[in-house]
Formats: sequence, C-alpha cells, structure tokens
Amino acid sequence: MIVITGATGNVGSELVRVLAAAGEQVTAVSRRTPEHALPAGVRHHRADLADPQSLRPALDGAEALFLLVAGEDPRALLDLAAAGGVRRVVLMSSQGVGTRPEQYRHPAAFEEAVRRSGLEWTILRSGGLDSNAFAWAESIRTHRTAAAPFGDVALPTVDPVDVAEVAAAVLRGGGHAGAVYDLTGPVLVTPRERAEAIAGAIGEPVRFVEQSPEEARAQMLTFMPEPAVEGTLSILGAPVAAELAVSPAVELILGRAPRPFAAWADRMAPAFR
Repeated sequence: MIVITGATGNVGSELVRVLAAAGEQVTAVSRRTPEHALPAGVRHHRADLADPQSLRPALDGAEALFLLVAGEDPRALLDLAAAGGVRRVVLMSSQGVGTRPEQYRHPAAFEEAVRRSGLEWTILRSGGLDSNAFAWAESIRTHRTAAAPFGDVALPTVDPVDVAEVAAAVLRGGGHAGAVYDLTGPVLVTPRERAEAIAGAIGEPVRFVEQSPEEARAQMLTFMPEPAVEGTLSILGAPVAAELAVSPAVELILGRAPRPFAAWADRMAPAFR
C-alpha cells in the first residue's frame, strides 16, 4: 500500500489518480474530505500533518509514503511511518532548499529528517508549479486580467502532472534511493507569456497587469508566511543560475520531455472561462 499525503492538492490528486490507474493500493490522506470522488478502490483518511498521531491509522501496513512538507515535527511523522511498516519515503520539497537555504529552512529540516530516518528515501525538489496560475482564475474569469510582479522574468515552471508521474515512478520502482531530483518544465516562461498562453487556451484576450513587488508582497502575505513570501519574491524577481536551469530529471525518469505550460493551460482552460 502507498500512502499519499496532501492527496487533494494539485500534485497529490494527480498522484492518487496515476497510482490507482496503475493498479496500486492507495490511501489518500488530506485534512478535509475530498470535494470530488476518488478513483475506485482508493481509501481516504482524514489527518493533519501538524498532528502526527492523526496519521497513524493510515500508515499501518503501508510500504511507501509520499510526504509533504507540512507540520513542524518531521521526525515524529517518519518514526510513525517506520513503525507502521513503511520502507520507502518520497519527500515533496522545494528547489529553494538548494538555492536559498536561509529562506527555506522549513523544507530543509524535513529533508534532513528524511535523510536520517533510516528509510529508503528520495527527495523531489519542485520549482514553481504551472498550477500557481490558478491564482489568476477569478480575475481572468471576471475581468480578463492577470496580475503578477516581474512580468518579463522567465522561469521553467513545471506541470503538476509531471511531478506526480515522477513521484509515482519513484514510489513504484527502484534505483532512486538517496537521490535528489530538481523538477522543472521544458523551457523558461515569463508571467506575461503564461497569461498569453491562457488567453490562447480560452480563445479570449487576457490583459497582463504588472504588480510592484510591494503590491505582490501584500497580496501573498494574506495566504503565505512571511519567510515563504520573501523567498518566493526573490526567486521571481532575481533568480539565480540554478533556478533558471532546465532540469533533465523529468525526461530521465519518465523517458519523455516535460509538458510545456501551454499544455497545462489547454487542459485547465475551463477554470479560466
């Protein structure tokens, strides 16, 4: 059995779907009851990673765990996993751990705990996700506008489906123990270009509005802690070379190139209409 934490998120929901389609026995873990039906045969368990003991029933008899960076006690989560029979853990971390460790201490602490867990481990460090563009969904639906800072700074954002398919391959297969994979999309894309891709997907013009860093910071602080906001703005506005690099990991593991942002936009067009 494979346990998936964050099973209703952009990556987790896709990972549950991919694993279920492959015939794996899956337990989907989330804080809330899923809004949409899970694939046939998938068991759901409500738990909050901030309360490690709430995860215990889901872990009994599990062989592998997909773990999000959530809560404050990764060692307790990993100890429970080992006690439940888990042998393999795949951690969904952030590229910022490698590029900006001072600003990404929380996921760095999870990575260190995973390394010391005694379990077979693999770390996936995602760059920005294509699905971050869902933040524009309401403004595009109602005003056909998309606002973001640093409109012409390009980054290789990655499709959540590609992240999920990599995670599934690592959870199911061998040869990945002790590996750290940076996951990116195939090319650098600016926020302005992402807005244009969504416009093409919905067949309507979308006006891009460039925010000041201060405007973006104020907006982001409404749903993100301050250290994460500062780290994100640093990456968006002044990416270092490693954050601009297109990683070969998706193609190495899946045997195909990662999907471009435009493919994500085409697939998610109904959310923006």
